[in-house]
Amino acid sequence: MSEPDWVLHVDLDQFIAAVEVARRPELKGRPVVVGGNGDPTERAVVATASYEAREFGVHSGMPLKIAVRKCPDAVFLPSDPAAYEAVSAHVMDVLRELPVVVEVIGWDEAFLGARTDDPEALAATVRSRVESETGLSCSVGIGDNKLRAKLATGFAKPAGIYRLTRENWVPVMAAKPVTALWGIGSRTAKKLAELGIGTVEELARSDPAELAARFGPAMGPYFHRLALGAGDTEVTATPWVARSRSRETTFQHDLTSRDEIREQVAALARRVAEDVKAEGRPVVRVVVKARFAPFFTYTRGVTLAGPTLDAGPVEQAALAAWERFDDDRPVRLLGVRVEFAS
Repeated sequence: MSEPDWVLHVDLDQFIAAVEVARRPELKGRPVVVGGNGDPTERAVVATASYEAREFGVHSGMPLKIAVRKCPDAVFLPSDPAAYEAVSAHVMDVLRELPVVVEVIGWDEAFLGARTDDPEALAATVRSRVESETGLSCSVGIGDNKLRAKLATGFAKPAGIYRLTRENWVPVMAAKPVTALWGIGSRTAKKLAELGIGTVEELARSDPAELAARFGPAMGPYFHRLALGAGDTEVTATPWVARSRSRETTFQHDLTSRDEIREQVAALARRVAEDVKAEGRPVVRVVVKARFAPFFTYTRGVTLAGPTLDAGPVEQAALAAWERFDDDRPVRLLGVRVEFAS
């Protein structure tokens, strides 16, 4: 009998915080918060928080000013993307030394495709090799497809191993809220609640046609398949390539002048256009992100007439996207994201 195919999802535990602690061993065991320039008096948000900081209610996306109130004894550090990219590359190289196919999906996570009779033993080897080679801890989810492997990692954290397959899907997931599914956020959950759907089991038993009427012919049935645990089983070794690039700025004082806001949007667009020019990857869409006081964040996007590498059309599209906002409240943050053709 041939060995069965498995999908493993490897997720580095508190990755950014762990990298910082590895560089500063004296911080081990202390609450660590990474974000912005590392100054909690400035406007910025938490990029990541160590488990010790999370115990105080600090989490990613939280304003640093709130984080310091929740955990005044935390160590606040500036974000260092270059360092995180270097460590991530090292981890992925370690994974590629194993008898698996590695599909990188971000700095801190990857899918592994493997053929084995003992996926738990392989997962244990993954955890051991990553820790011995990089000093970092990881959790490993085991599944018969990508969806289940990804969700299994949540049960494995921190520093554990968990298997989620067709066999135990119902007892493990049926009573969970729909937000437990990978791809369903709070907004979609609210719309599902309007249909009387709150749990994974209720979504699995729902009528796909009714979901299609509410969410569209693609997304409605897709949500139904999620509740059944269906997912892609193919793991590809195609290198992970970012699908977009972005720049954003949090202002220490709210912007109230639309002319000033336009100037900032244009400047961000020129910066991100310069960032991607060297890559030679044509831009097809530009999205502007705006955070209005006190803390409402929205996005508006514009698709370009055709792919371009020129800064001019990117800037024009960013300004056009900004004009699609109809909110006159002061602006706390602006961002511009460009999306690539492939």
